[in-house]
Amino acid sequence: MSQDPPLAELLAEEAELVFDAFDHQIAWALGESLRTAALEADLPVAIAIRLNGQRLFHAALPGSSADNDGWLDRKAAVVDRFGHSSYFVGCQFRKAGGDFDTDARLDNTLYAAHGGAIPLIVRSVGCVGSIAVSGLPQIEDHRFVVGVLGRFLAGVSG
Repeated sequence: MSQDPPLAELLAEEAELVFDAFDHQIAWALGESLRTAALEADLPVAIAIRLNGQRLFHAALPGSSADNDGWLDRKAAVVDRFGHSSYFVGCQFRKAGGDFDTDARLDNTLYAAHGGAIPLIVRSVGCVGSIAVSGLPQIEDHRFVVGVLGRFLAGVSG
């Protein structure tokens, strides 16, 4: 995709979007921030936050479907396996001239390297889960999560 951002830009986003700590209460507050922003923008999305394989937050907004839940799971599986955003992984394959669905040699019913799942990174620990949205074109899913997460983290530390 010619509109894919540079890989370095996506990695820089990940480096900025880091929590000092993360628990069930933070997951709920972040999930509510994502849900509120999506409702205000009338976005037909599903939202999931996972920590160590456990889904701590899930919301399905009007216009989303069970299909979006499948996408959430598949995108989160990419974050779990690669430790990077699902969009970064897909872009990395495309920039190398490949296609994730065939070149990763993974079951594409379980993995989707499409935008919308961001690694949940805790400082001094690393990737411990994912924050995911599904329902928009992949770049919009990605940008939505990154934007809300950036504002959330600024509010937590500010």
